Amino acid sequence: MKEFWSSRIRALTPYTPGEQPKDRKFIKLNTNENPYPPSPKAVAAIQAAAGESLRLYPDPEGTELVKALAHQYGVAENQVFVGNGSDEVLAFAFQAFFDPGSTIVFPDITYSFYPVYANLFDIRCRTIPLNEDFTVPVEPFFNAGDGVVIANPNAPTGIELDQDSLRAILERNPDVVVIVDEAYVDFGGTSALPLIEEYPNLLVVQTASKSRALAGLRVGFAFGNANLIAAMNCVKNSINSYTLDRLAIIGAAAAVEDRAYFDVQRQKVIDTRTWSTDRLRALGFTVLPSKSNFIFVSHPVVSAKDLFAGLREEGILVRYFALPRIDNFLRITIGTDTEMKALVDAMKKLTCHA
Repeated sequence: MKEFWSSRIRALTPYTPGEQPKDRKFIKLNTNENPYPPSPKAVAAIQAAAGESLRLYPDPEGTELVKALAHQYGVAENQVFVGNGSDEVLAFAFQAFFDPGSTIVFPDITYSFYPVYANLFDIRCRTIPLNEDFTVPVEPFFNAGDGVVIANPNAPTGIELDQDSLRAILERNPDVVVIVDEAYVDFGGTSALPLIEEYPNLLVVQTASKSRALAGLRVGFAFGNANLIAAMNCVKNSINSYTLDRLAIIGAAAAVEDRAYFDVQRQKVIDTRTWSTDRLRALGFTVLPSKSNFIFVSHPVVSAKDLFAGLREEGILVRYFALPRIDNFLRITIGTDTEMKALVDAMKKLTCHA
C-alpha cells in the first residue's frame, strides 16, 4: 500500500545496503568496512569533544575538517566539500550538476546507488557495458551525455581505470561534469585529484568510511574547482546546513591528520588482499585484479549463489548480486588475516569435491 506516497517515489527501487546481522555473530565480509579500528587520535578527539558543547549546533561549514583535508591533500579550502558520507555527497552532486530530464552515463556494472539517485532526481541514465574482462571501455564515454559518473576503482569489480583513460574521458566531455567516485582509491589506486587544476569540470568524491575506518561516523568529501564546490554548498544549504555533527567533524579531522596510522593500516589491507587473492586462485577461483578493499571472485564449478549460502552456514557473510553478468561472482571484503584464513578454509571445504 503506497497511499500518500509522492508519484516520484511510488515506482522507486531504493538502494539495498549489505546485511548488518543482529541474530548471531558472523565474520562480516559483506559491507567493505575496514577490519581495523580508526586512528586512536580520532577516537581521543571524539571523546574529548563529547561534552557540554553538544548542546550547540556544529559548524555548518565543517571548517576544521575542510582545513585538515586542504592541508593533507594540497588544495585550497574552497576546493573542498564535506558531507554526511560520500553517498550524501553524491546525492548533492547529482542535484547540483544534472538537470531533471538530462541524460547521464555510467557503466552497466557499478555502484548501484547511481541509478537510484538518477531516478529520484528525474535524471535519465544510460549505461555503457563493461568490457568482457570487466574493465571500463573508454571511447563509449566520449561526448556521451549531460554528465559522466565513474567509480574508480569500480565497484563491485575492484578494477581501476588508468589515468590516461580518465584524462581522455575528461577531454572529450569538456562541457559537462565528470564525477569520479574514489571511495576505494586509497587501497592501491591512483587518485584523479591532481587533475582538478587542469579540468574545471572534474569532481572527485572520497570517503572516510573505508581507508580511515570511520564508517560509523558518516563522513564524505569532494574536491573540485571552486565553482563546483560553491554549487555543492548551494544544494547543501538548501536542504540541511548541518550535515556533519560536531563529533564527526572533529574525529574525521584528527583521522585525516594522522597520516602515519593511515598508511600503516591501509597497507595491511593491501597485503592481506594479495595473500587472499593468491590462495583463492590456487583453489581454482577467478579473482579480478583489485585496487580496493574487496575482491570479486568466481568459481568455475560451484555457483556463487551456492557459495554465498554455504559461507553463511559457515558463519561468514559476503555479498552476492543476482544480476546479469555478475550472478556467478561474490564480492568479498578484505578482513583481518585471521578472518581471511577462515574464508579461504571455508572456500576450500565448499569446493573440494567440485
